[in-house]
Amino acid sequence: MIKIEFEEPQIEKCDCCGQEIFRLTRFVYQDNDAFGVYYINFTRGHSPKVAYGLVGLGEWGDGSEPNDRIAFPFKIWTNESHYQVGLVDADESPWSHVTFLGQILNREEGLKHDWIKDVFHVTDHIVADDKIVVDFFTEHDE
Repeated sequence: MIKIEFEEPQIEKCDCCGQEIFRLTRFVYQDNDAFGVYYINFTRGHSPKVAYGLVGLGEWGDGSEPNDRIAFPFKIWTNESHYQVGLVDADESPWSHVTFLGQILNREEGLKHDWIKDVFHVTDHIVADDKIVVDFFTEHDE
């Protein structure tokens, strides 16, 4: 069973339009053990409506290091009735320079990785349980 710990969002203003930019950090637990961390970034009022994310999986205990983890960059968008989630290349990620979550894989590497099912399990929970992300996709832009 996955449980997500929700940190308060960081909210900034977009330089180009003044809309709110949301930056989220979430901690993921599986069976009460640290399982992963994910970041989400989106801007209200931008088109197309898309959220970029990075999920890091691997070892999180005392003494663990970024080399003990792998990070998968992704984006979320919607069609008329469903969420869509796809891996992206590392250079498309707002966190391409971040090392804390582990080595960032490119799309093709990520799709072949043994942990890809875990990545999509986490993203399934994001679009079901992360209220700020769900609200972003369901709110009507003004």
